[in-house]
Amino acid sequence: MTKKKLFDDIRQNPARIYRSAGDVLRDRRFDDRERLQILQAWRDADPTGKDEIAMMIAELENRLHISGHAAE
Repeated sequence: MTKKKLFDDIRQNPARIYRSAGDVLRDRRFDDRERLQILQAWRDADPTGKDEIAMMIAELENRLHISGHAAE
């Protein structure tokens, strides 16, 4: 399975692959932008745990924002 196919499958149903949203942050197969997309898909698909997922999304957005400034 290609990385793109895996990524697309995970975005369709993140809870099928990961036991918790925190596992997404530890998955080294994906970069922060991809992790962010996975967490956003999880948040949209699962009404429970939105606060926890929102905190993880904010953390990733902050990382991406900081790294974006470092590249300028």
